[in-house]
Amino acid sequence: MDTASLFEDPTHFLFFTGKGGVGKTSLSCAVALGLADTGKRVLLVSTDPASNLDEMLGARLSDQPKAIPGAVNLFAMNIDPDKAAEDYRARVIDQLGADVSEVEITTVREQLSGACTIEIAAFDEFVGLLAGDAPEYDHIIFDTAPTGHTLRLLSLPRAWTGFLQGNDRGASCLGPHSGLKMQEARFQAALKALADPKRSSIVLVTRADRGAVQEAARTSDELRALGLGNQRLVVNGVFHASGQRDAVAEGLARDHATVLAHLPQNLAALPRSEVPLRSFDMVGLPALRALFRPEETAGHVAVVPPGIDEAGLAEMVDELAQAGRGLVMVMGKGGVGKTTVAAAIAVGLVKRGHQVYLTTTDPAAHVALVVDGILSGLTVDRIDPVAETSRYVEKVMATKGRDLDAADRALMLEDLASPCTEEVAVFHAFSRIVAEARSAFVVVDTAPTGHTLLLLDATGAYHRQMTQDMGTVQGRIVTPLMRLQDPDYTRVVLVALPETTPVSEAASLQDDLRRAKIEPWAWVVNRAMARTGTTDPLLQKRVASEVAQITRIRSGLARRLYLLPFCPEPPVGVARLSDLS
Repeated sequence: MDTASLFEDPTHFLFFTGKGGVGKTSLSCAVALGLADTGKRVLLVSTDPASNLDEMLGARLSDQPKAIPGAVNLFAMNIDPDKAAEDYRARVIDQLGADVSEVEITTVREQLSGACTIEIAAFDEFVGLLAGDAPEYDHIIFDTAPTGHTLRLLSLPRAWTGFLQGNDRGASCLGPHSGLKMQEARFQAALKALADPKRSSIVLVTRADRGAVQEAARTSDELRALGLGNQRLVVNGVFHASGQRDAVAEGLARDHATVLAHLPQNLAALPRSEVPLRSFDMVGLPALRALFRPEETAGHVAVVPPGIDEAGLAEMVDELAQAGRGLVMVMGKGGVGKTTVAAAIAVGLVKRGHQVYLTTTDPAAHVALVVDGILSGLTVDRIDPVAETSRYVEKVMATKGRDLDAADRALMLEDLASPCTEEVAVFHAFSRIVAEARSAFVVVDTAPTGHTLLLLDATGAYHRQMTQDMGTVQGRIVTPLMRLQDPDYTRVVLVALPETTPVSEAASLQDDLRRAKIEPWAWVVNRAMARTGTTDPLLQKRVASEVAQITRIRSGLARRLYLLPFCPEPPVGVARLSDLS
């Protein structure tokens, strides 16, 4: 399958979106490279706060377009949230005027220190590309963050346009004189570009996996509700067994075929392409160019992997259970199986006699689908951004707005209609969850890496504000960040697949956590083929690369390492999760 058969006459803007781990980055890179190889001038942009375009393309990227060595006509960039936020802060401060005091500048800078500012600043970069800031490219391809984050990004042009209509005061949550009103024309231009099927199209990427397909179906409907109806479906990593009577290979192929035969109606109606499962990691230009070419596996000699003997989840849950209570946060790149691992830990702790609260911070949560049942002692919930925002607005109006007159209450409600309010509300809900681990086990299935880092940034901003406000009595308070930093209170479990990119991203996340003085407790390598005994040639080739990544993790990345073998059928339901733990 080549790029031409995958995309005929592509639009100017292409958005690759889907559940984490389905291969959005691989496919967007391969398509961008394929179009560039045909002579098109292409800009590839990552909107993911945890972008791995650099590793994929073998080039060090920044927030400015960079020519990719070995790929004439291909340019790439990362929208750097931190740099975009710093540039945004500088623009706001410049608008204050020359006579502003240092105290006022410090106050504004503190107001603009949270995740809300990071989001709107990165969004401003995104809007610029849609509004025509890069006319020299034939195609601009967006490698987006996992679904929940992307839906929010694509909804922001409409949200901010609606918020600014009739609001001459700007958005106070972004600081005084934010100048957002001046941006209204750009927001409207971005909204127009997104909704024009001749200019923009959405590529829904999924794997032949029930959870990924269900999320793609929900995403398709939500995007249509935003006016983004020009969609097509790409099913990545489709496996066909070689016919060697290998139970693992046959089970995997059968599962993929069943999923594809029962696609939801809205997905089945879309133009569809299928990309076969490959034996190699999608890292480097040769691998990306090979993605759409037939792969030869005949003649491969099976190799038995050496000493893959790490403990499993049952041993990990035994050790976690000894504390009697605490917060377990399961983190990692999208699609690595965080939800399965979190659910298995929760079920395992209940099985050992503990009360457990299992929840998720993922806007595209499906933890309840994985548990798929009722277990005495287990409470399953999620942070619902819409419900939390409503609760937060009600609380603010009942406290800060209680003594205001009707006009001032109306102004406060207007400010609270800002899209930034959702970020604040979700942080408050997360803080409540963290506090509940004082007396029971709380297991949190976090959103994919980039979204989680934004939440942790909000946690850090709150900690700085609280300690600054409390001054010399700060020892009397315990902020959520302090609880995350306490190894007796919080255990962070990093989940990765035995592949180059997920391991690299987990290592990068570990570095970010350590900078925040949060020490990861353990790593889990999920879906390891090495223990299955498969003899399928393609799967055997994957085992060889798995062993290299497990060795890499062993060699200094993980203090504790646990292994979860590949299951031919997804481990869904209380009984199967119990078997894992």
